[in-house]
Amino acid sequence: MELNYDVIVVGAGHAGNEAACAAANLGSKTLLITMDMNKIGQMSCNPAIGGIAKGQIVREIDALGGQMGIVTDLTALQFRLLNQSKGPAMWSPRSQSDREQFIIQWRRTIENTANLDIWQDTATSLIIENGECKGVKTLMGVTFHAKAVVLTNGTFLNGLIHIGRLQIKGGRIAEPAAYGITEQLREEGFTTGRMKTGTPVRIDGRSVDFSKMTEQHGEDDFHKFSYMDFKPRPLKQKPCWITYTNTDTHDILRKGLPDSPLFNGQIKSIGPRYCPSIETKIVTFADKDKHQLFLEPESENGQEFYLNGFSSSLPMDIQVNALHTIPGLENARIYRPGYAIEYDYFDPTQLEHSLETKKVKHLFFAGQINGTTGYEEAGGQGMLAGINAHLACKGDERFTLSRDESYIGVLVDDLVNKGVDEPYRMFTSRAEYRILLRQDDADMRLTEKSYDLGLAKKDRYDLLIEKKQRRDEIMEYVKSTTVRKAAANEFLRKVNSSEVKEGTKLVDLLLRPEIKLNDLIEHFDGLHKLTDKITNRKEEIIEAAEILVKYDGYIKREKSLAEKLHRLENIRIKDKFDYASIHQLSTEARQKLAKINPETIGQASRISGVAPSDISILLLLCGR
Repeated sequence: MELNYDVIVVGAGHAGNEAACAAANLGSKTLLITMDMNKIGQMSCNPAIGGIAKGQIVREIDALGGQMGIVTDLTALQFRLLNQSKGPAMWSPRSQSDREQFIIQWRRTIENTANLDIWQDTATSLIIENGECKGVKTLMGVTFHAKAVVLTNGTFLNGLIHIGRLQIKGGRIAEPAAYGITEQLREEGFTTGRMKTGTPVRIDGRSVDFSKMTEQHGEDDFHKFSYMDFKPRPLKQKPCWITYTNTDTHDILRKGLPDSPLFNGQIKSIGPRYCPSIETKIVTFADKDKHQLFLEPESENGQEFYLNGFSSSLPMDIQVNALHTIPGLENARIYRPGYAIEYDYFDPTQLEHSLETKKVKHLFFAGQINGTTGYEEAGGQGMLAGINAHLACKGDERFTLSRDESYIGVLVDDLVNKGVDEPYRMFTSRAEYRILLRQDDADMRLTEKSYDLGLAKKDRYDLLIEKKQRRDEIMEYVKSTTVRKAAANEFLRKVNSSEVKEGTKLVDLLLRPEIKLNDLIEHFDGLHKLTDKITNRKEEIIEAAEILVKYDGYIKREKSLAEKLHRLENIRIKDKFDYASIHQLSTEARQKLAKINPETIGQASRISGVAPSDISILLLLCGR
């Protein structure tokens, strides 16, 4: 049996789903291959989306016309906007989701996407001819031909699960691993390695004493993930619960270290630095007598809870005994223990910024196969890979995003230039232009680009134009409107702010840290009447205007820096030099530049091991 498609996507996780929907919505005849149609969009670890910097990525996926934000809003059990005590560059949305509903919504989305088929099977090899990927062969003996293939295999390539000294072959608990593709690509010259991740126990909520824990509620305001969804959250909102480990917990965990695959040599790969197992925590932070844990609901009506902060691969009895020393969990029953999993990944320096591989044309990688960790990082890569797989079918120029345009651009640029030596996780600190990459304005940065591609549809584009118009009207009003001294001081006394000595513009009042735009709207009739005309997304638009006014100086300064550095991005050097022969460059620079073969001087400057002095030499050779 042989079938033909434009784009084939292997794997229906967070990267694969976004890639398949993007390619199909752009018009490519697309096939999504998955081992289990009942696990489409499975949240393998924490049933939550977003968080620090990750939430910004989801907003960007949505702004580009992706699905993760919409699916998350429809399945949210709790929403929070993190870091609100800091500046807006640090604000990060996060949502706890109903795991089962998340899968249902993703499958519903995929099954109702035009040009998109699903096939339940396991991909075992690629069809590669003359250096170009031409399709996929499966375990059931089916051959699918395609013009482009996107691999999003997650943790399934040669996956190996660890629970103490027990080892189980699998891509997730109770799910088989995938074999063949790593070995084939290694023969094609690809460099591959092993990484590790893990997950905690799942707890039966009926056995938990919540009275011994601290309740943590979410927020119920206008903030959401999708720019398209204005409806109230459909699911009942639920709290999370905070508790702590203690010295008794740590003593039991230490007894299990000789049987820990992380410490007895059983696991040789590297795990995520910023999401360590509980056994790693008690060794690394031996002076701490407690660690914070979050008990998080997995469904609206079920009893399964996720114990955030208690990831472990220790033997089952050690996990359970330690669990029973934690306040509220003394009688806890578990659905399954925590486990670690090792899997194959491919060195991402083997990719172009489009996520197309350098060694095989029309073959794209997205997600954990590139050495990243996290649903959001995977989804962002999936969007980019799906878009570019479609463009590859048409022979069009690939679509890329720069570091000052998006967190997705930062992520891909870091992967391609620096590679990874541990699972890559996004942080706001990785973005040098984070005041330009706020979660509130992802639509302003990316929706028009997506609309020009044909991915974002007209209804989304029209909403962008309306928002921009309304936002700018508010900004113009506060900048141009002067209020008399008496009126200004009447307002200032109400908000406990120092009075003025003469008439002043509204913008000067708004620039005071203690004054909010809503304060002005409530007090000044002209501004109130202007904003009262807004019928859609009023609060979102008011917030956007306030941020741009208050942070105008910071935004302009960062834009100026970005524009200066863009000069280096315009100096193209790909295939221009034989780096090994340029002895004025450092040895490390020669090796790294030859390996990556950067497109531009700007990209070369971000490669680890390439010093400013090396860039100066390249500029001289370019006649600059």
